[in-house]
Amino acid sequence: MSINVALLKQICEVPGVPGHEQKVRELVTKELNGVVDSITVDNMGNLIALKKVKSSEKPVMAAAHMDEIGFIVSHIDDNGFLRFHPLGGFDPKTLTAQRVVIHGKKDVIGVMGTKPIHLMSPEERGKSLQLTDFFIDLGMKKEEVVKIVEVGNVVTRDRELIEMGDCVNCKSLDNRVAVFILIETLKELKGKEIPYDFHAVFTVQEEVGIRGAQVAAHHVNPHFSFCIDTTIAFDTPGAKPEEQVTKLGEGVAIKVMDASAICDYRMVKYMKELANNNNMKWQNELLPAGGTDTAGMQRMAKFGTIAGAVSIPTRHIHSVIEMAHKEDIKGNIDLLKLCVSKLDTYDWSFK
Repeated sequence: MSINVALLKQICEVPGVPGHEQKVRELVTKELNGVVDSITVDNMGNLIALKKVKSSEKPVMAAAHMDEIGFIVSHIDDNGFLRFHPLGGFDPKTLTAQRVVIHGKKDVIGVMGTKPIHLMSPEERGKSLQLTDFFIDLGMKKEEVVKIVEVGNVVTRDRELIEMGDCVNCKSLDNRVAVFILIETLKELKGKEIPYDFHAVFTVQEEVGIRGAQVAAHHVNPHFSFCIDTTIAFDTPGAKPEEQVTKLGEGVAIKVMDASAICDYRMVKYMKELANNNNMKWQNELLPAGGTDTAGMQRMAKFGTIAGAVSIPTRHIHSVIEMAHKEDIKGNIDLLKLCVSKLDTYDWSFK
């Protein structure tokens, strides 16, 4: 079990909320210079890294989204406190006592604040917190705040990547771990033969509606497609077996379905056979809520696409303490590499 944790740490910690993925894109470009045949960026901001081969008959697309959940400043009050809108889905309780970074004229640290529990009425104490209960405190008066921050500036969460046992823990493993996996897969494929042109797409704005993948899929028009994204690992105390979806350390998750896509049964079978034939650990993924770039590619390719997904089991998802197992991450790299390399060896007919 060996992955480049230093690179993963760098990718996770760089800021990039939906529509503001430029720093992630710069990092990906730097890592892939000299690795692929071409790197282009479309009008929406998707980065397409192409490994060109002799056959463009059946283009292959893999998608890993660059954006992370975050916020956008919507109001600065008379005392310098910020109000915000979410960019992506949040469980409000995960915001309590967190530091954030406001990306204004310069980066400045803020903290998430709410009404102190000591001053809450019994009724208030019994209610769940809402996003509107939070404000961002910069520790400055309004006159100083407005010199740096304005409405429309974006906000990211502040948390470093650490190693915990056999796992990594950080904010934004969703979906920077997939960005890492796609980069590492391309590096391992350098100089290797694959059957079809491979378009590795680092997509934008997935967290607000799978927007970038739809545009990229319409452009690439893939015959085969693979999504790389995190999935729920609810393998913690109190979880019923039927609720767990996946477990950490039990291998790459092969998506069967989520709330927005039913994976092509041929692709699911292909991926499972590859994993079994190569003694790789894998587990099924049936995600009852939530969607990924799988749907964007499946629906927006001009003739549809034979779609599948390799998923990374992740605990505490959409929080600043997301956790993934290093063996599962390595397994995703290994299986994706096999999937791209062996497509011409499989019978893809409907049967």
